[in-house]
Amino acid sequence: MENDAATLYCPNELCQAPNPLTHKFCQRCSTPLPKRFLWAVADGQSVANAGELLADRYLVINKALVLDTKPGLLPQTPDGEHLQAIRPYLRLFPFRLHVPQVYGVLPVSDGTSNKEILLLEKPPLSVLDSTDPLQVQVACEFTTAWRNATSMRQLNLLWQIAHLWQPLTSEGVASSLLNPEFVRVEGSLVRLLELRHDNQTSPNLPQLGEFWQQLQPQANGAIAEFLREICRCLIAGEIHSGEQLVAIIDRGLAELGRTQTPIIKIATKSDTGPCRQRNEDACYPPSGSVISKPPQPTAIAIVCDGIGGHEGGNVASNLAIETIQKQLYDLTKLPSDRIDSAFVVANLETAAAAANDIISQRNDDEHRQGRQRMGTTLVMALPIVHEMYITHVGDSRAYWMTRSGCYQVTLDDDVASREVRLGYATYRDAMQQGASGSLVQALGMSASNSLHPTSQRFLLDEDCVFLLCSDGLSDFDRVEQYWETEILPIITENFDIAKVTDKLVEIANTQNGHDNVTIAIVHCQVKYSEPKSTLKAALADLSTLPKASHTQIRTRQGSLGFSQNQKTHVISTSKSPKGVKLPLQLIVIPLLFVVVSLLLGYLWHQGLLPIKKLTNSSPRIIPSEGIPLVAPPIKSGSQDGSDKSAANAAQVIQTTSEIEFIKTTSPPTGVIAPKGSVLQILSRSEKIEKDSWIYLRVCSIGQASPSNSQSTSSTANKPVVSLGDEVKILSSKFKSLKVPKAKPEVVSQCQPSKQTSISSPAVKESAPESKPKSVPPQ
Repeated sequence: MENDAATLYCPNELCQAPNPLTHKFCQRCSTPLPKRFLWAVADGQSVANAGELLADRYLVINKALVLDTKPGLLPQTPDGEHLQAIRPYLRLFPFRLHVPQVYGVLPVSDGTSNKEILLLEKPPLSVLDSTDPLQVQVACEFTTAWRNATSMRQLNLLWQIAHLWQPLTSEGVASSLLNPEFVRVEGSLVRLLELRHDNQTSPNLPQLGEFWQQLQPQANGAIAEFLREICRCLIAGEIHSGEQLVAIIDRGLAELGRTQTPIIKIATKSDTGPCRQRNEDACYPPSGSVISKPPQPTAIAIVCDGIGGHEGGNVASNLAIETIQKQLYDLTKLPSDRIDSAFVVANLETAAAAANDIISQRNDDEHRQGRQRMGTTLVMALPIVHEMYITHVGDSRAYWMTRSGCYQVTLDDDVASREVRLGYATYRDAMQQGASGSLVQALGMSASNSLHPTSQRFLLDEDCVFLLCSDGLSDFDRVEQYWETEILPIITENFDIAKVTDKLVEIANTQNGHDNVTIAIVHCQVKYSEPKSTLKAALADLSTLPKASHTQIRTRQGSLGFSQNQKTHVISTSKSPKGVKLPLQLIVIPLLFVVVSLLLGYLWHQGLLPIKKLTNSSPRIIPSEGIPLVAPPIKSGSQDGSDKSAANAAQVIQTTSEIEFIKTTSPPTGVIAPKGSVLQILSRSEKIEKDSWIYLRVCSIGQASPSNSQSTSSTANKPVVSLGDEVKILSSKFKSLKVPKAKPEVVSQCQPSKQTSISSPAVKESAPESKPKSVPPQ
């Protein structure tokens, strides 16, 4: 295509030279030339003919796929009138691995009126010819990818959709997951082409079951019966939440994961850089290390970027590494096939909180205030069997790279990301605002009750690389520019990861050079074989599931479970078979139970019965039969029966700041209790390693304070608790928060009679005060 339309302009504002589309670097100044493909939301219509140039910058590739030929210029962004329409995209920013983000708008005229077409960046793509930048197309539809996938990949795809169901439902766009045209697969990732607003009634899980039912004929034999039973339960309305669906699929993945043999290699490198006098970064394993699992029994990678200059940034980063390594030592020694994912996440976040407290205490002991306080960012990766756990605080990043692409999986804890999550601006607009890169949280800045680490887990069903790095490398999009030439060969050509880390440090120092740089490469090699036995579905008894809150309805008949080489047993308790008469006692006993229950319920609501402690004897970690769908066991009082614990049953507390709890659903999820919330401590569980769980019930919900610099960051990432929710928190963390007992007039809010006809107050998300990264928040 030898014309102006085939020209790509240099993004360097001092150059802006035209270049052929085949060039990767500007022929005049050597600046990398980004290829920004965009999807035009045009209701299935073609925006123009292939080869046409729209608005003097957008080259039409095919149908609604366009290329921005002037990536150095800011796109036209939606005005206030259109901001409400694109709010679901902004609010779902944390899910940008699966949900496209708004790039800008394309003004067009049809001869009679002017309108704007929404442009979405990073659409799901498939490269047809790596030598020709224009030989790309939209990634294949879900049903096409499904036919060619392994059993592990097929369950992985369903698992991702199940994870997206609740977030998209809350934003009124869940119908996008039921549209075969929108659901695409790029490598192992489920990615949406665009979002479509739901009609007056949101889609439900039975409709999702009907969509999945169409996949059954092409399901691999190992999971065919398992999928059939999931679809049956979805359509019958026996699965009532996306969380429960995720937990069910987790069981299948746990079984299939035993057929995988992962090999993990980790290499690290840290460098002071050409412009700094000291290195304030730190990493684990120590810089220059290369480890492999096996033969090493454990594998964990950590990168920290110190804050505080010569006043102690290097002290903070090294304290964090040392503390987290010790905190997680016992976790990495546990049998990997018996670790509950919620338990792993809780330990990762507890380790981050412990590091935060040690640094914060050091600041207090040395009377450091305001900008003199030292702190550090954190990003760490922990591979366990078929999963990778990523936890981060601050702007040190984790990237996930496969043969299909390079994906930033962490979201910076900075002002710009916060503005997008709150729906105030697109990311490119937010980056133009003052202090957009200032951090809103880091380790050591304040107490742990205002720290909110972000933890994620990813399923590994193909060879891949996770790159952890400080902003000495990630600034100016260096990872996106060089991943294909420097990191991808680790997967495709088995490059030495130690040499790759050296090369990336060299790129950071020569292309950026303004900061220290620290890198950890985690190379995951996956050897998978289809199971010889068939995974068969069976209904588990309802008593094996944790009690649900009013926001989490469980199935009446039971929940899916499965084991290998087991016949399917479908047990129905709703109706007796025709011609079979039920014994008299089976009729009378349930009626008596109902009458007694109604009587006790009446007395309870009248306050004539005391509130009892809740108990649950279900196991936290179960043997190799699969991942549990249940909460940890609960025992009243302390372990030795003396009840000397700080958490005594029937104690009522009132929070003095935002606190993060774990909701006792399946799987457990992080929730935020705003300042002023009232909770009743129900009981304490048996010890978990060196810690234990404290279980509480939400009696009333406080109001998030606009002045709290951490409140927006937390509520943007995690939902606020609902009235009546049952939540838990590790005993060690609870004790460190020193939450006071509620005043007598507040305790009454936990009486059953006070809980009726009360709705949760709306929690307004406020913008935390921003501080530059180099200047810790006060």
